[in-house]
Amino acid sequence: MTVTTAVPGPALLFTRTRVSGSDERVFVAKLAVLAVLSAAGVVLALRPEPLLVALGVVLLAAMYTHAVELQHQCLHHSAFRNSLPHRLVGVPLGLPLLVVYSHYRLRHLQHHRFLGTPQDTEFFGFDTRKPITAPGLLRGLLDYPRLGSVGLDVVRSATGRWRYQYGPVSPTMRRKIVTEHLILGAVVLAAVGLALAGYGQYPLRLWVLPLLLAVPMHFLVELPEHLLCETDTTDVLRNTRSIRGSWLSTWYTNGNNLHIEHHAAMTVPINQLPGRHEETRLYATNVERSYADFYRLLWRELRRPRPQVAAGRQTTGDRTASTV
Repeated sequence: MTVTTAVPGPALLFTRTRVSGSDERVFVAKLAVLAVLSAAGVVLALRPEPLLVALGVVLLAAMYTHAVELQHQCLHHSAFRNSLPHRLVGVPLGLPLLVVYSHYRLRHLQHHRFLGTPQDTEFFGFDTRKPITAPGLLRGLLDYPRLGSVGLDVVRSATGRWRYQYGPVSPTMRRKIVTEHLILGAVVLAAVGLALAGYGQYPLRLWVLPLLLAVPMHFLVELPEHLLCETDTTDVLRNTRSIRGSWLSTWYTNGNNLHIEHHAAMTVPINQLPGRHEETRLYATNVERSYADFYRLLWRELRRPRPQVAAGRQTTGDRTASTV
């Protein structure tokens, strides 16, 4: 019989706090930085010099990705002291990357509730419960089909046929989701109209090209959250990853690098999470120093030898299974 000695658990990590006036000002400052950098991207993207255009497109793509990370904080109502501004700010933050705020909120809160179970409904990217393969990661990196599925949801919303496929949804939430899909559809139609009127360079440089680049950017930001963690446990100290990172990566991902801290207490304002990281380092299983460390870990996993396949059969340990 093995005797275990009880050890004290994390005292701060799972503690909930309310949004303060200071927290709100921090978030508003982040929005201001986003606006300034996005404006700089617009100016560069509309310049005649190809190099400056390219720089502007990259900067806009980076800001569209950053905007979704700010939107993520609005999903949890941890940016403002009142609930109303979260939707008012969250809806436009997701438009450039075709992320419908209330739809994202509904699925993402279910992701928090069901993480570590088959009912997990994460909104983006690679399913961490599936085998890690280069083709699978490439499909996640270039997940442009998601944009098409959003377009179909816009059409379904416009024709009264939109339905939520991951469980029941209240009439109020359904109305919000349908309305926001229609807002997105109106923005897309306005961009198409601008192009048909002879001003196609504006939607092309300011939205289409940055969007195509932002899709893989956002995938790379989201990928470390749960990949190579335990997928069959609801223990956040084992099924989620935190990355200490630098001030730059913490700002750019809006604290998404501190993902264990976020899952442990999801309504805590993001700017408070760094103060909880020391406890994460003490108690959690998956903690990296940097994003580079995580991607080195992923590279080693991809290069790890797989069981040999012979004559259409694959042997793993004492079991033999047919290959697909």
